Amino acid sequence: MRYKTGHKEEARGRMIAAAGRGFRRKGFGGIGVDGLAKEAEVTSGAFYGHFASKEAAFEAAVATGLDDLAAGVRALQAEHGARWLERFVDFYLNERRTCDVGDACALQALSPDVARGSASAKAVFMEHMDGVLRAVADGLEGRTSQDRLDKAWSLLSLLSGGVTLARAVSDPAQSKAIAVGIRKGALALAAGRAVATPGSI
Repeated sequence: MRYKTGHKEEARGRMIAAAGRGFRRKGFGGIGVDGLAKEAEVTSGAFYGHFASKEAAFEAAVATGLDDLAAGVRALQAEHGARWLERFVDFYLNERRTCDVGDACALQALSPDVARGSASAKAVFMEHMDGVLRAVADGLEGRTSQDRLDKAWSLLSLLSGGVTLARAVSDPAQSKAIAVGIRKGALALAAGRAVATPGSI
């Protein structure tokens, strides 16, 4: 049987998406190749036909997840112009905070496993994180390119860390309160304003 052109790439893409959902839900240590294959609705043998190891599948999921984030940022910038950042922050702190964890942002959901992972996983993370960082930095104000990159690191860290905290609490009202506070801080940071703290003048 002959498959149409692009069939293998499409199949691999579906497996990467499924692996990403599995790793987000259970963590790298909580799921094996059999579980990833089940998530993708294929046999373990078929899974190994695309990935030499679980580590390779994880790295592919990290790379794809970060590339999708960068593409999403670029799309918001193209569609909303100067208002892109507010739209991005609201999307991240609402949809990406409340969606099924299998559909969560790769930056927020997969970074902890990258931190515990191999040097190879870290290298893949940094290679693809560069695209996210530069996409965000290109939409921010700053005196120099380094200022914009520094601000992008701070903004992304605040958003991903904030969603991690908001997902960790069981009370929906508390989760939303965390998101509201993070939103204020994120927009103040992007605008170059100091974030008010108790006792500040």
